[in-house]
Amino acid sequence: MAMILTLTLNPALDLTVRLGRLEPGEVNRSETLLTHAAGKGVNVAQVLADLGHQVSVGGFLGAANPEAFEALIASRGFGDAFIRVPGETRSNIKIAEQDGRVTDINAPGPLVSEQAQHALLKLLAVIGPEFDAVVVAGSLPRGVSAQWFQGLLAQLKDLGLKVALDTSGEALRAGLKASPWLVKPNTEELADALGHSTDVIHQLHQQGVEHVVVSDGAAGVTWYSPQGALHATPPKVTVASTVGAGDSLLAGMLHGLLSGDTPEHTLRRATAIAAMAVTQIGFGISDDAQLARLQNGVDVRTLTEQ
Repeated sequence: MAMILTLTLNPALDLTVRLGRLEPGEVNRSETLLTHAAGKGVNVAQVLADLGHQVSVGGFLGAANPEAFEALIASRGFGDAFIRVPGETRSNIKIAEQDGRVTDINAPGPLVSEQAQHALLKLLAVIGPEFDAVVVAGSLPRGVSAQWFQGLLAQLKDLGLKVALDTSGEALRAGLKASPWLVKPNTEELADALGHSTDVIHQLHQQGVEHVVVSDGAAGVTWYSPQGALHATPPKVTVASTVGAGDSLLAGMLHGLLSGDTPEHTLRRATAIAAMAVTQIGFGISDDAQLARLQNGVDVRTLTEQ
């Protein structure tokens, strides 16, 4: 299996509140309250570990409350490439209703100094060549510019790494300029970054982005590669929470590509992993038998036009 680094520049403690239905302005009583060390790259790492890869996690972590992340790192056997910064890692509140709707309340992260940014680049220059691929996922913390972010991706490419990018907004627009190996936006994020032009995919391929994986919720996933385009429609499942579905999809795609699987098998399994993610609270592959059943329910077809 591969050695993979995931970078989460703005991780979060996810506080997931489960209740039947949210009544704004009223007293709401939760069924459960779960706390997870999270952030998109951290979520991806957990799925990759379940798929058998050797994973390290990094980025910026608040020095005032690292315990949940350090416990996860220890329990999962991850390598720790986080730079500790002053302040607290942010907390994100996710209100998950019985019908699958999730309301997010995301806090700002700590302020990341130029010194900390330099420290991360220096660390990556040392450890980067150890890895086969790097996932850079999530939002930018305060203090980190889009220009610096583009430079980070360029440095990772110069180290010979396959770079998989999953972000949005200004960070996605800047990141695409570095021509990562793979990008995984959803339909809204891609349109926001590049507009609604029909030649967006061709434009990305022309500038060196090999794999464009576009997710569209229950409507499925479309994967544009130099070999052509495939679309996968997931099976119908009971939704517990949509949190982590895109991260799970990205992990599944990376696994298939690095393992040399066929495109159809890669997309079918990745879509099934994402479908499994929405049936649970938390991250990772919890039931191999369930995953196999879901995989059998994924419909994959070739698209004749991109």
